[in-house]
Amino acid sequence: MARATFEGPVIAGDQRFGDLRNIGYMGLNQTANLLLTNVTPNTANFGGGSGSFVDSNAIPNGSGVVYTPSSTVYPSVAQTIPADTTTNWYRGFVAYLPAGSRIVNMLVDVQALVTITGTLTSQTVYISNNYTAAAGTPTYAGTAAITAVGRQALSAFTATQLANQQSSSTDVIQANGLPNISQVVFTIAIVGTSVTAITAGQYIFTVQYTQVDGSIGSTTAYPYGNFD
Repeated sequence: MARATFEGPVIAGDQRFGDLRNIGYMGLNQTANLLLTNVTPNTANFGGGSGSFVDSNAIPNGSGVVYTPSSTVYPSVAQTIPADTTTNWYRGFVAYLPAGSRIVNMLVDVQALVTITGTLTSQTVYISNNYTAAAGTPTYAGTAAITAVGRQALSAFTATQLANQQSSSTDVIQANGLPNISQVVFTIAIVGTSVTAITAGQYIFTVQYTQVDGSIGSTTAYPYGNFD
């Protein structure tokens, strides 16, 4: 089976010019399936661990690095995910996107609710450009406290979150002419009392986005529609 990987925006359609021009950006997806009881990196559905999130699109899942977001600092600094305590456990995954991507959708699917040894208060997902502490304000979206399996509704977007989704932030600086990176981080905040272990839980996360062409030109210079 043939396989192809492209770098840069992909624009498709069958009419590039004229009033009925119908080209558009191709949709892209990154996803990860986290079985929270699987604490072995580089195995199928690895769910992360204390202070460790999962990287995106790895086969199988591996430990991911969440960077402290910055559009100026190089080299980028790894963020420290809080270690497990008796009241707060954090699990999640990080997807790296081209900086300035347009986020179209974010999916939070719960295949199995989190259960713990101890008393569970809440399990909530936050989607941001960094890990998000419990009751924090995420950059892109969040859920209410999750109480049932299935696809979760995202809370009503604020005007700021909608603006952020239109152009993802520059979070990781690269050298040698490599493009800068946005990170989209799904955080599961597990809150309780006397928490000592996770005994169940499976989350499937997906971010859907388009990579925007920042040099699409004008009608006179690098004309619109002329992508040869």
